[in-house]
Amino acid sequence: GEEQNGWINKIFWGDNLQVMSHLLKEYRGKIDLIYIDPPFDSKADYKKKIEVCGIGKAASDSTSFEEKQYGDIWTNDEYLQFMYERLIIMRELLSDTGSIFLHCDWHKAPHLRCLLDEIFGPENFRNEIIWSYKSAGMSTSTFPRKHDNIFYYSKTADRVFYPIYVPHDEKVIKRFQRDEKGPYQLVNGKKYYMNPQGKPVEDVWEILLANRDSQRTGYPTQKPEALIERIIKCATREGDLVLDCFMGSGTTQAVAMKLGRRFIGADINLGAIQTTTKRLLSVAKELEESQTSMGSADDTKYTGFEVYNVNNYDFFRNPVEARDLLIAALESQPFPQSDAWDGELDGRMVKIMPVNRIATKADLKELIANLPYKTYEKRKEENPGQPVERITIVCMGHEPDLKGALEQELVDYKVDIQIVDILRDKADLQLKRDAEAEIVR
Repeated sequence: GEEQNGWINKIFWGDNLQVMSHLLKEYRGKIDLIYIDPPFDSKADYKKKIEVCGIGKAASDSTSFEEKQYGDIWTNDEYLQFMYERLIIMRELLSDTGSIFLHCDWHKAPHLRCLLDEIFGPENFRNEIIWSYKSAGMSTSTFPRKHDNIFYYSKTADRVFYPIYVPHDEKVIKRFQRDEKGPYQLVNGKKYYMNPQGKPVEDVWEILLANRDSQRTGYPTQKPEALIERIIKCATREGDLVLDCFMGSGTTQAVAMKLGRRFIGADINLGAIQTTTKRLLSVAKELEESQTSMGSADDTKYTGFEVYNVNNYDFFRNPVEARDLLIAALESQPFPQSDAWDGELDGRMVKIMPVNRIATKADLKELIANLPYKTYEKRKEENPGQPVERITIVCMGHEPDLKGALEQELVDYKVDIQIVDILRDKADLQLKRDAEAEIVR
């Protein structure tokens, strides 16, 4: 149903790089909290058992097959590049008072901390939270590994933070003296009273694993609701907007819904979308039933959600074909022989950057190395005031100031550089529907 203020939560199936680039148009600077639990680069393949009922047979005659949930297998550079591109867009999406919590473990924690420092600034680092859990499995060759790391960064110094309290330990309370105001300790003759709200939560969190959680979904990397609840409560108020774009089983979305926060979720995995959708429908039903029975209509819960399939999902699977389609869509003249250019359009040289991710300054290196500098020298002499080249860079999202970086590299020449960002400038570029359909073999 239609929500208060017309808000309906959103779930996207697709590569979160495309999803977030799409979100930039409407949500740049609007998201209050990002929590992500990305692949840990653990060299593992997670699999989920899926029961499939035979069509037309009795429901009991079900076969089981394994669908790979996600392959968590990367080479070092690929993994960090993958995370870097996504974190850059996440920073753009965060509001000035917003925060990001990145969940990882020992495999990549130091590398991710460096990336976060670079993108958010070391001055915006707030905490490294240690989530300590008890689990089966003991090592005798090392100390058993029983914790994950959660890096908490804010976008600016002007962040919101709400301390979380837990009840005081009974043993500690017993050691305090008491008067009419409550328990206190005497220090140098002065009374220090125990905080009636409880003990502030510190940076080591002891929370049981999700396999002891009532909300178990069977998803391999599910996190406990108590963990996410703490993060959402410390960084947002009711009605704030939460994003988790490595959604998995939808724990962030489920907890956000229960706590009256609005949310956006994304995952590349169809299994994750199915698990989350089922879970959210069940949470929404529970909330609506409890509100009806308690008659509390003023306690706003955003229970409506829509699921979108990002239409470029198949399109970007094959970068070579996607590049050829872009040249056709731009109606530019292809240049098969050139190292530097992919085509020409209205007197401008066209270079198509990698289409399965955002373009970075590093991607310009190959172009810069292959430019015809001798020709440029000649043109510079013949027409001193004119650009030696008119360049159009076509990309699928890009790092800030890509144009400036290229101008800096070509500082000796006057160049006319235009950046066409397909994700933002869709109006200028109609990718033909039939062309998109041709890719799906």
